[in-house]
Amino acid sequence: MSVNKKIPMRKCVGCGEMKSKKEMMRVLKISEDEFQLDATGKKNGRGAYLCFSKDCLEQAIKTKGLERSFKQSIPKEVYEKLEKEFGTLETE
Repeated sequence: MSVNKKIPMRKCVGCGEMKSKKEMMRVLKISEDEFQLDATGKKNGRGAYLCFSKDCLEQAIKTKGLERSFKQSIPKEVYEKLEKEFGTLETE
């Protein structure tokens, strides 16, 4: 008897698509004002998921998807930092 392993699904805060956890980038809230990207998906902290496309990040900024996920307003500097980190990950 084979056991079907359940694949964890997450919703992108940018485009709203459901994808497997491994296909997405996790935005992590470490402390009150500290956010970072978690490519492994294993770091501690509250997380929200984005597709690996800059369009989804821009959509999440425009629709305030990250702010809804973290239930707080996010400073512009954090968005700029995330865009820079996202750009380095896309080029790798």
